[in-house]
Amino acid sequence: MANFEKIALEKGMYQNGKSLTEVLEALDPSENYKGTSLEGLDAFSRQLKRYDIKVSGKGSDTIDKFFATTGSAALFPEYVSRAVNAGIAEADVLGDIVATVTKIDGMDYRSINSGMSDDDKTLKKVAEGAFIPVTEIKTNENLVKLHKRGRMISASYEAIRFQRIDLFTVTLKQIGAYIARSQMADAVDVLLNGDGNNNPCGTVSPASAGSLSYGDLVSMWSALSPYTLNTILASTSAMTALLTMDEMKDAAAGLSFQGSGKMITPLGANLLHTPALTGQKLIGLDKNCALEMVVAGDVNVDYDKLIDRQLERATISCIAGFAKIYEDAAVSLSY
Repeated sequence: MANFEKIALEKGMYQNGKSLTEVLEALDPSENYKGTSLEGLDAFSRQLKRYDIKVSGKGSDTIDKFFATTGSAALFPEYVSRAVNAGIAEADVLGDIVATVTKIDGMDYRSINSGMSDDDKTLKKVAEGAFIPVTEIKTNENLVKLHKRGRMISASYEAIRFQRIDLFTVTLKQIGAYIARSQMADAVDVLLNGDGNNNPCGTVSPASAGSLSYGDLVSMWSALSPYTLNTILASTSAMTALLTMDEMKDAAAGLSFQGSGKMITPLGANLLHTPALTGQKLIGLDKNCALEMVVAGDVNVDYDKLIDRQLERATISCIAGFAKIYEDAAVSLSY
């Protein structure tokens, strides 16, 4: 008998700081299944196979299947967490603007900054025996603000027991998408207004108020130096203005957009539309050094209620915040 069939599943396996999948992987490593028919499945997926629970596809089971036994019921919160995470991943664009993700166990976190001046960013020649310039790295004065985002599921087990799992997954993915959009709004706010440590975004003035020109984009590129303008966030209005620029209506650019849906990007930067920006506004940044994301744990699911009470008002939440790394690695343009 395979090892995954010997594991006694119970709700005590849900530990702070670890997902059920991580706990199961420690007990039943996936590397032990190389060369077998179960290769490619992680420890959680093997448990679904053990209890013959199909969560997607034409033969998707009903939610009732999770609660057929005590062991299979313990898998339900992890299924919920994974579905929400999948929704976050599908709607997430934070990976395109965040330089690094820091995971913490508590709620208090101070980021660091180097406070480098323009002169500090130039590494000058140092004569033999001469003093080497110092870059001072220190913690920020104020803590990173973490925000808890989530939703509550309010439904009795009887109300959804005969619903297909893949249909319920759609709802859970939407919750994940809502979390991702809210976190994006938090990130945009920190880019513009700072993280509470007197570090708001620099600004660039347009050549002509009320209109956006290619020259304005060049000014944004110039203002970021010595950082690289590799990402541009645009509001809906600004995205429309960008796509209707003469420079963006090049024949080859139109062919690419109409054929593949991929837009030509200004100055080679990755162009991202975000409703979190309002009005006629753009943010240009160097994604490699502008923003840090701080996460307090993974998606949290109220597993006691999901297992014991079978869905009666259970919460799904995620705690995250953002901090500036180099405050001048992002600039905004309002026209």
